[in-house]
Amino acid sequence: MSSMKRGRLEQGSPGLQDGCVTPDKPAKKRCQEPDDDYDSWGVEEVCLFLKKQGHGDLQGVFRENLIKGSSLRYLTEDHLKEMNVGPVGKRLELLHSFRLLYQNRSPDMKVFNDPIHGHIELHPLLVHIIDTPQFQRLRYIKQLGGTYFVFPGASHNRFEHSIGVCHLAGCLVRTLHERQPDLQINERDILCVQIAGLCHDLGHGPFSHMFDGRFMPLACPQKKFKHETASVQMFDHLIESNGLQEVMTRYGLVLPEDLKFIKEQIAGPLPPEDSSPRTSWRYEGRQEDKSFLYEVVANKRNGIDVDKWDYFARDCHHLGIQNNFDYKRFLKFARVCAVGKKKHICTREKEVGNLYDMFHTRNCLHRRAYQHKVGNIIETMITDALLKADPHIQIEGSGGKLYTISGSVDDMVAYTKLTDNIFHQILYSTDPKLLESGDILRKVERRQLYKYVGQTQPNDDAKIKPDEYDKLPADLANCTPPVIVGGVPDIKLDPEDFIVDVIHMDYGMKEQNPVNNVRFYCKSDLTKAIKITKDQVSQLLPEKFAEQVIRVYCKKTDEKSLEAAKRFFVQWCMNRDFSKPQVCGGGCGTSGCYCFGAFLEFLDQSEWGCGCGSPRYDSNEGQLGRKGRRKQRHRE
Repeated sequence: MSSMKRGRLEQGSPGLQDGCVTPDKPAKKRCQEPDDDYDSWGVEEVCLFLKKQGHGDLQGVFRENLIKGSSLRYLTEDHLKEMNVGPVGKRLELLHSFRLLYQNRSPDMKVFNDPIHGHIELHPLLVHIIDTPQFQRLRYIKQLGGTYFVFPGASHNRFEHSIGVCHLAGCLVRTLHERQPDLQINERDILCVQIAGLCHDLGHGPFSHMFDGRFMPLACPQKKFKHETASVQMFDHLIESNGLQEVMTRYGLVLPEDLKFIKEQIAGPLPPEDSSPRTSWRYEGRQEDKSFLYEVVANKRNGIDVDKWDYFARDCHHLGIQNNFDYKRFLKFARVCAVGKKKHICTREKEVGNLYDMFHTRNCLHRRAYQHKVGNIIETMITDALLKADPHIQIEGSGGKLYTISGSVDDMVAYTKLTDNIFHQILYSTDPKLLESGDILRKVERRQLYKYVGQTQPNDDAKIKPDEYDKLPADLANCTPPVIVGGVPDIKLDPEDFIVDVIHMDYGMKEQNPVNNVRFYCKSDLTKAIKITKDQVSQLLPEKFAEQVIRVYCKKTDEKSLEAAKRFFVQWCMNRDFSKPQVCGGGCGTSGCYCFGAFLEFLDQSEWGCGCGSPRYDSNEGQLGRKGRRKQRHRE
C-alpha cells in the first residue's frame, strides 16, 4: 500500500467505496485487495481479483469449481470451456489477465552459471529434483566414458548435460508458445517437458554408453538393458523416495497424468496397464493435438531434439572440436504445423542444408571422438575388468539385499550407488578375487593397452549380424595365413587373443535418411508442412546413411605376435571378401610393412598392396579379381 493511501486512512477517510473502511473501524489492511502472493490466494481472493479485472459475473463459476490462486498459472482455454466460461474472446481475455499476473511475479527461480549456455534460470520444482541423491549421482558418471582417457578435456559429466537439456527444452517450448499461442501450451506442459529433459539420463551406468553398449550385453544379454528404461525406473524411485508428489502438486502438476507424460518423453509409449486395445495414438500423458511436445527431448521421428543440441555444443567445447550446428538459428525458425491428424515441429525450407550439416556433425563426432580406436579399446578393457569383477562385487540395495554390478539394475537403491567410482573400487581393492580385474585397470592407467591390429568394412550384403559377434574371434583365429619365407615365424594365436569390435556409423536412424522425416514450411504459407527430397538439396550429399566398421585388437602386445595377428586379420578379410584392411598406417617404420608387402605378393593380391608405400606386386591377372585368382591358383 502506498504511503499516500495509508495517510488518507489514518485521517479518518471514508475509505474505499465498498465500505470496508469506516470511521468506527480503522482498517489495517485493504481487505478488498488480494496480496501480491497470488499462489497463496484462496477462492475468495481469486474472486476479488476477477471483480477488479471487470469479470465479477464469473465469481460464482470460480467459487463453484474451487479455483485457488495456485491454479491460475495452469488454467487453459479448455479448462475455462469446461467451466462454461464463454465466449472465446472472454476466455482469452481471462487467460491474458492470469498470464500477466504470474509474469509480474515469477517463482523463486535459481540461477545456474553454465559454461555452454551462460546464466540460466530453473524453476523451483526442477531444483527440488536436482537436489536429490538420484540426480546428484550423475556428477560421478562421465558423459563420454572412456573417451576421457584420450581427450584430456572431456571431463564433463551427465549432471551438467542434463541441466543443459532441461534449459534448452524450456527454450524451445516457450519459443513455440510465444510464436503460436493457439497451440494452447501451458505452464504445466513447459514444466513437464523440462523435467523430462532433466531426468532423461538418470538411468546411465558407469562410463555412460559403455555400460549399456558393452558391459550389460555381455554380462546379462537376456535383460536387453536400455538406459532409457532405467531412467524411467530411477525417476519413479526419485519421486517416491524423496516424497516429491506433494511438491509437484503444489506447483500445479496433475498426477499421475503428468508423471506419465514425463516418462513417455524419456522412453516412448508406456506399456498399457490393462489388456484393452490401444488406439492409433499410443501416448496417454497428452492428447494427439499436443503430439509435437514428444519431439522436444527425445525425437523418435527424426532425431532433431534438444538432447543433441546440448551434447553437440558441450562435447565439442570439451573435446576441442568445432561445432558446426547453431541451435539458436533453429529456434528462430521453429514452428508447429499439422501433418494429418498430428502436429509436428517444422522449420523453414531454407534450413534443410543446415540439418544435413547437423547430422554430418554427429557422424564426425562419432568418427573423431566417440568411436576413437584408442578410446574404444580402453572401454573394452574396462568392460573386461567389470566382467571379471561382477560376481565378486556386492552392492546393498533395498531391504539390505546384495546385488552384483549387473544385478544392481534391478534395484534402484543399489543402482543409485553404482557410478564411475567402481573403477577405483576395483583398482584399489585388496580382495584376491578382484586381483585379475584390478590388473587390467592398472594396465589402463599405465597405458599398457591391447594393440590395434586393423580396420575393415564388409559389403552391404555381407554385414555382420549381432548373433555372429561372439563367433568372430574364433573365426579370425582359424584363418591361419601361409608361412612366408623370410617373414614372421609361424605363431599360433587363440580366439582369446583377439577382440573384434563391430561399430555402426550412421546419421542417427540406421540406414534411413533422417531428413526424410523432417517437415518444412515456406515463408509464403506458414501453416503448410512440406517434404524436401535429397535431390532437391544437393548432388554432393551422401548416398548411404549407415555403414559397418570392423576393428580388430590383439591382447598379446609383443611385436611378433602383433605382426602375426595382422597376417591373420588380412587373411580373414580376404576369406570374407571384406574391404582392403587398414593395417599398416603408412610410414610406420616397423617390419610389419615388409611383412605385409611380402605377404600380399605371396598371395598375388596386387590391388591390396601395402598402404605405406611398400612395393606392389604387379600382376597381369588383376582383371580376374581376388576370388578368380584364388580359384586359378587352386586349379594349378
